[in-house]
Amino acid sequence: MNELLKSVTALENPNVPDLKIGDTVSVFLRIKEGTNERVQEFKGTVVGQHGSNATPTFTVRRIASNGIGVERTFLTRSPRIEKVTIHRHSHVRRAKLYYLRDRTGKRARLKQKFTK
Repeated sequence: MNELLKSVTALENPNVPDLKIGDTVSVFLRIKEGTNERVQEFKGTVVGQHGSNATPTFTVRRIASNGIGVERTFLTRSPRIEKVTIHRHSHVRRAKLYYLRDRTGKRARLKQKFTK
């Protein structure tokens, strides 16, 4: 039975690095529109990670035009993810950054974490 579960679960995507809450990332996702296929970038802050080892997901939040916040949840093991690049790490003290939903402008900024 254990081998059956292993055969059904998706393989890990090597293009997704180890993400942490508060990271500013760019997710490059393959989008299919009719017969065309293109790569779309979604840049924002990781506000949460969900799931266990079977189906892990991460949620990225960005501010779109006119100050409207957009959140999108990605499957970590999805083959549609072309690559994920980490731009900066931020110092956070919570596991979920849902309080950023109520904040706009300078109040929504996170302090950058500097590595030694």
